[in-house]
Amino acid sequence: MILFLWNILLALLWGALTGVMTPLNLMAGFALAYAALSLTRAGSESGYFRRTRRLLLFLPWFLWQMVVSNLRVAYDVITPWHTSKPGVVAVPLDAETDLEITLLANLITLTPGTLTLDVSEDRKTLYLHAMFITDPEDVRREIKDGLERRLLELLR
Repeated sequence: MILFLWNILLALLWGALTGVMTPLNLMAGFALAYAALSLTRAGSESGYFRRTRRLLLFLPWFLWQMVVSNLRVAYDVITPWHTSKPGVVAVPLDAETDLEITLLANLITLTPGTLTLDVSEDRKTLYLHAMFITDPEDVRREIKDGLERRLLELLR
């Protein structure tokens, strides 16, 4: 947390020194500050740098999943025949904390064609509605091995 605050402080300092406080310039300052902080911490792998690297890998992957899902739903909507086979699937959870479960549920809901319905009382199972279910096990595997695994790697 301290390194993150230093990163923000250095980004603001960058904006003040350049005299331009635009979001783009502050992001550039943040990136430069991140690089400077990582160079000064050479040899010691901090959780801040590890998480940032994982976040930078997670975001493009998730955006790609959203694009693919959007295209699949759009194709199903604009064609005269429908290939959707909707249904409800129970997905066992490895996520344990409220934050992990909430983020997973929201990320599933953000992806077109899927919607989180409920979490079991013991918080071990997530119920979701999917628009395209040919095999429920494939949907479970997609969530478990894709989204949940990557999200837990990011948070833990």
